Amino acid sequence: MTEPTPGPVEDRDIPQYAPIALLPLLALLLLGFFWGYNWVVMKAVLVDVSAAWFAALRTVLPALLLIAILPLAGKRLRPPPLFYALPIGLFQTAGFVGFMMWALQSGGGAGETAVIVFMMPLWLTLMAHFALNERITRVQLLAIGLALPGLVLLISPWEEGLMLAAVLLAFASGFGWALGAIWQKRYYHRYQSDLLSLTAWQMLYGGLLLLAIALWAEPFAVDPTPNFLWALFYNVVLAGAIGWLLWVYSLHHLPTWIAGFGALLVPGIGVLSAWLVLGETPGPVKQLGIGLILSSLLIITLYQRRQRRNARRRAAG
Repeated sequence: MTEPTPGPVEDRDIPQYAPIALLPLLALLLLGFFWGYNWVVMKAVLVDVSAAWFAALRTVLPALLLIAILPLAGKRLRPPPLFYALPIGLFQTAGFVGFMMWALQSGGGAGETAVIVFMMPLWLTLMAHFALNERITRVQLLAIGLALPGLVLLISPWEEGLMLAAVLLAFASGFGWALGAIWQKRYYHRYQSDLLSLTAWQMLYGGLLLLAIALWAEPFAVDPTPNFLWALFYNVVLAGAIGWLLWVYSLHHLPTWIAGFGALLVPGIGVLSAWLVLGETPGPVKQLGIGLILSSLLIITLYQRRQRRNARRRAAG
């Protein structure tokens, strides 16, 4: 998923044992493909445009498109409170997207960068322990303990040609995403902002910061090749506006833990697409590392499902 996931979404109105509707599930699968394959699209477009300018374009334009869609979706154009939305935009859009694009420009492989960035739920678990007083459980420690050696195997620091800058930037992208999620979770129940409206406005705030950085860093220079136009269309329309609409639709019609499984599709599809399209073939050691990291994310997702089920039982009991 090349877009940060929104913060907490309550699924209390969805019965625990309700059948999973086919259409929302298909929407989630399509979303996983759009966001997973986008790692290849973003990596390939960097021959035609700088990371700074593409990061700005791929956030400001879809944000404006989403804001234009709000009245059509029956939502108010009034932005959420600035105190709530601005930090989310700075961390969860500007930090996440900016560092991600610079990681790809610094030589990071599309598949490996996707996996490192999508370790965010693990960093979020650690941050929540200190920022939100959410105690880390044994299951969560198991997931983190499984992911760390996987990360070492994926990075393989003993190999020649290690792109250290790309690795650090990918880490910064995931940390920015997690910080934005912490802020959103901390103040969600105070503001109860509409998900689509919050997504659009925080993306615009973060995109404007990225635009300012791009204007400061370098003159606007784009080679309008078919590759660039395709990448811009893909990020603004498919992975941007349509992707977010699919995400909101899925969250409103599926239990949250099911959406978590959909998020796991993104790094997996990113790795597979990078292998098939870009020829990024991870060796056996890196494959093992990727497998350990994805397994740890699966454990976190299943654990969240169990926690929500137990919370419902306690509330009903």
